[in-house]
Amino acid sequence: MSAFWSAYIIILSLGCLAFVIGVMVMAKSLKVTRDPDNTTGHDYDGIKEYDNPMPKWWQILYWAGVVFFIFYVLAYPALGSYKGFLGWTSVGEHDKDQAAYDAKYGPIYAAYAAKPIEELAHDAAAMKIAGRLFVNNCAACHGADARGAKGYPNLTDNDWLYGGEPAQILETITNGRAAVVGGSKMPAWGETLGEQGIKEVAAYVLTLSERRLSEADQKLAEAGEARFVVCAACHGADGRGMHALGAPNLTDTVWLYGGSKGTVEETIRHGRNGAMPAWEASLGKEKVHLLSAYVWSLSNGGKH
Repeated sequence: MSAFWSAYIIILSLGCLAFVIGVMVMAKSLKVTRDPDNTTGHDYDGIKEYDNPMPKWWQILYWAGVVFFIFYVLAYPALGSYKGFLGWTSVGEHDKDQAAYDAKYGPIYAAYAAKPIEELAHDAAAMKIAGRLFVNNCAACHGADARGAKGYPNLTDNDWLYGGEPAQILETITNGRAAVVGGSKMPAWGETLGEQGIKEVAAYVLTLSERRLSEADQKLAEAGEARFVVCAACHGADGRGMHALGAPNLTDTVWLYGGSKGTVEETIRHGRNGAMPAWEASLGKEKVHLLSAYVWSLSNGGKH
């Protein structure tokens, strides 16, 4: 925190405290002229306002709050960069809770991590824990039912961008993925192919998944077959893709970003840059292993 913001917070906090104390002191010392019947002189439709003093227990609570405020800002990091005499930090609190959690549940995760993924996937108790890990960490992108969304793969089928073997899934969750191996992406071909070329290649790609095209689009597809050579380096000459590169199979009916003519043209024109974060640093190897078994089980009949 910069010196300016530290000073700003200190002045604002202590200024509020001074204001609260000042109001209380002023109210206590303020002399008010009362009518003989102890009213303020205000009359609202015949209803007079009494001028009774604040109840004593209200005053006690008020000053107790002031004392607590002073203690709190001195004990905890509440005044800018001042750390407080107790030395408390949110990071320290998190680490303490994490250590307690690891001590209690670490042996359980370690035991699960010692089992092969295929075996672990059929352990109902393990999958119950893994399911909660999935909902807390993966469902935001892949959905609570793991069926994905536009740009996020369906994990319940047998179509795998980087391979669906246990080791491949473990690698994906451990290290994450960045579109194509090496951190590159599917490039944008708009400038290279031009609008006509985009329409031709898109039409040809649609024929790879046995899409029925109009006569006009079929002519575009015939021209696009020759242009597809620029795509074959990643997707293969037959369009079946490559797991090593994360290049999808174009011959099936699974489309990560949508398989309409317009969407395919958009993909070719602007490219795609899908990415999945690495989870080992935040979850640890044992939980990643457990999650891998859960993901593998989604399409392989594991117990949930």
